[in-house]
Amino acid sequence: MPRFRRFLLIAAVIAVLAVLFQIIRANGLWPTREEIELQVKTLGIWGPLALFSLRGVSIVLPALPSTVFSLVAGAVLGFRSGFITIVIADLIFCQAAFLLARNYGRDPVRKLVGDRAMGIIEGFNRNQLEGNPFLLSGLLMTGLFDFVCYAVGLGGTRWRAFILPLLFSVIVSDAPIVALGAGIFSDNNSKLLIGAAVFGVFGLAVIAGWVKKRMRKQASSDT
Repeated sequence: MPRFRRFLLIAAVIAVLAVLFQIIRANGLWPTREEIELQVKTLGIWGPLALFSLRGVSIVLPALPSTVFSLVAGAVLGFRSGFITIVIADLIFCQAAFLLARNYGRDPVRKLVGDRAMGIIEGFNRNQLEGNPFLLSGLLMTGLFDFVCYAVGLGGTRWRAFILPLLFSVIVSDAPIVALGAGIFSDNNSKLLIGAAVFGVFGLAVIAGWVKKRMRKQASSDT
């Protein structure tokens, strides 16, 4: 029952946002798809490169919000180009965070991310994730995936044990967010994309709930 209520809440929020954007567009307060595409063509390679860089910075500095760049990528570049841009950025910069932590340890990470973010990273680091790829994949699908990358690096996880859960989680978790951004501005497939995004976001919420439950169970068993 709680999962069903969570689904209804997510669906209601997305529906309200979709209606709001449609009203804004209908009154000429928001650029049309054609205007956005014209701006993208004008920017050329600099548009995707800027989103790629901003997404990367938000991963390396996990205190910065990162989800917004997935939405913007879908809205500005369309689903296919936006999805490819965000996936490549996530794969490169998540590995950069992981390798930095694994090769150089806590002090450089602490100087880079700050004490507050380091506290969250240390919290994940206390959980043994290397032997549990399902839990690791689930954590990488949550909004704290950037903290997790640092944590598993500090925990000494091997690169081979990290890359497959990372690849799987990035593909699964990026798709619905980029689709939501693309669906808002798509004249032909907006209902299909937004509908898929609703179910995708709901799935991510279920995964996040499962991860929290597993971590609470693991913490209680350790004590």
